[in-house]
Amino acid sequence: MKEKWNERYASPDFIYGTEPNAFFKQQLNKYTPGRLLLPGEGEGRNAVYAAKHGWTVDAFDLSKQAMKKAQYLARSRNVKINYTKATYEEYNYPHHTYDAVGLIYAHMPSIVRSIIHKQLIQSLKPSGVIILEAFHKDQLNYTSGGPKDIDMLFDEDELASDFEGIDILLLEKRKIHLQEGTFHSGDAVVVQMLGKATS
Repeated sequence: MKEKWNERYASPDFIYGTEPNAFFKQQLNKYTPGRLLLPGEGEGRNAVYAAKHGWTVDAFDLSKQAMKKAQYLARSRNVKINYTKATYEEYNYPHHTYDAVGLIYAHMPSIVRSIIHKQLIQSLKPSGVIILEAFHKDQLNYTSGGPKDIDMLFDEDELASDFEGIDILLLEKRKIHLQEGTFHSGDAVVVQMLGKATS
């Protein structure tokens, strides 16, 4: 898996673009800047946007190439991000630390997904929020991006189960048009979620 992503991110272009994900931007802008975690952050587009708007950003990805590009993007925009090379399983999720977590196309096998999601809940401060956009299982019918393994895709019921214990403020399947670089382009079916920690 690391080799696949290092090869993909070796392109000189930012393959998902340099602008933040639209849903992430829309939701993040509703909150007072604090400390933010971005798992599977890739080339840093969301991290850099958040840092530019006053957030203290921790981010990680399994790809060394992605990390290098994210750090380059941050320097070019005159912001600082704390970026670590780690897999979802390797990262040490500190308890009660984050005001927000952004899960933007953070796809992982179902065998680890619910465990990681529970760890992310524990990483939130009281009233901290999780902002999630990812490909829905129906995305298999589209060619605009995402895993081709249904086990790596999402649906509303699984997310509701994974994030039981926080207040789900928004959870819906949507058809959208993606314009996020070469690998996210065209009509797509996604699931969007906003959840808030209660304690």
